[in-house]
Amino acid sequence: MSTSSEATTAPGTVAVTPAGWVAGTWTIDPAHTVVGFAVRHLMSRVRGMFGEVSGQIVTGPEPSACSVTAQIVMSSVTTGNDMRDNHLRSADFFDVERHPVMTFTSTALRPADGAWVLSGDLTIGDVTRQLELDVEFLGIDPTGLQGETRIGFSARGAISRRDFGINFGLAADSTKIIVGDKADITIDVEAFPGA
Repeated sequence: MSTSSEATTAPGTVAVTPAGWVAGTWTIDPAHTVVGFAVRHLMSRVRGMFGEVSGQIVTGPEPSACSVTAQIVMSSVTTGNDMRDNHLRSADFFDVERHPVMTFTSTALRPADGAWVLSGDLTIGDVTRQLELDVEFLGIDPTGLQGETRIGFSARGAISRRDFGINFGLAADSTKIIVGDKADITIDVEAFPGA
């Protein structure tokens, strides 16, 4: 991240305010936002995404004052294979009939090694666990495509399926990986002004 100002917040920790940073309330644009994941399956990795995402980002005067809320429609999952996608929607995995929405609510944004780590509560099904995401500020475009201001972020993290009670395909004796426990998460968000 490029730096416009720095302030020491704790020993060994420097808060960096990115160049171009502005305070405001932003609505996530689902047409320009991707929530993706990658999970090991046998000897390869399956990649997928959720197509229906909504939420709000509030940027404070400084990044540490930010907050994020997001809702993801679980039935919108796609991996490019209809049979696999329908299995992911079933009770073996997401159980979308009982739990149609996954939610994320941030609790803190802290500096770490010149970048930022966003902490928050991720709820999948009826289980809530803390998630930490490494966040990159992509900047602000004051004119967008049609004259509207746009803000962008990218984030990376990982979760354990087991932590959320999604155990299908996990080998009890760890001798064979059918579906891996670790799910890598990649998020690219574009948002426009407004609540």
